[in-house]
Amino acid sequence: MLFCDLLSTGRGVTALIGGGGKTTAMYTLARELSPRGTVLCCTTTRILPPDHLPVLLSPGEEAVSAALADHGCACLGTPAENGKLSAPELPMARLAALADYVLVEADGSRGLPVKAHLPHEPVIPPEARRTILLAGASAFFRPAGEAVHRPEQFCRLTGAAPTDPVRAENLASLILGEGLGDTIFINQAESGEALREARRLAALLPLPLFAGALQRGEWTCLS
Repeated sequence: MLFCDLLSTGRGVTALIGGGGKTTAMYTLARELSPRGTVLCCTTTRILPPDHLPVLLSPGEEAVSAALADHGCACLGTPAENGKLSAPELPMARLAALADYVLVEADGSRGLPVKAHLPHEPVIPPEARRTILLAGASAFFRPAGEAVHRPEQFCRLTGAAPTDPVRAENLASLILGEGLGDTIFINQAESGEALREARRLAALLPLPLFAGALQRGEWTCLS
């Protein structure tokens, strides 16, 4: 099954938040959705521009339409420091009118597998019809102080200490306490031990939860 079908990714704006594979998930979805319609990839925070897609820097609507007509899929944003892209200048509602699918990386985690959010995070567009929360299974059994971006917030919300390992129970407490995603994907679940912990997490959450390894192209439904 394709990743986009596993997650029932529909037309309109889809936001990806959390840690442990947002960028890979965004481009996996873009590749799979392209045969079904036009796709735009962007961010509301900061991302590095891809080298496998046309990149549009502060384009107008005509330039976006032309790129989609020529290529079917493109990435757009505003030039930012260190060669990165920030949010597009065009409003999200206009992007959703120009493309069949708009995929938005709406969070930053500094490369760590789990993200705990401050009140102003993540930057989810109000137009988002689906918000996919990712976490990396590489966080399981590691101390929260090492595996979590904003560990002090993680500890405040879950009652864990920085030296406590990330487990299904405290990750579930974080997800339920924040209430940010409507779909959960546990990435980096490449071992039996990681999948077992992901299954324990699925049993603790009233949300659809999927797990797998995006780099390997492997995924499954756990709830």
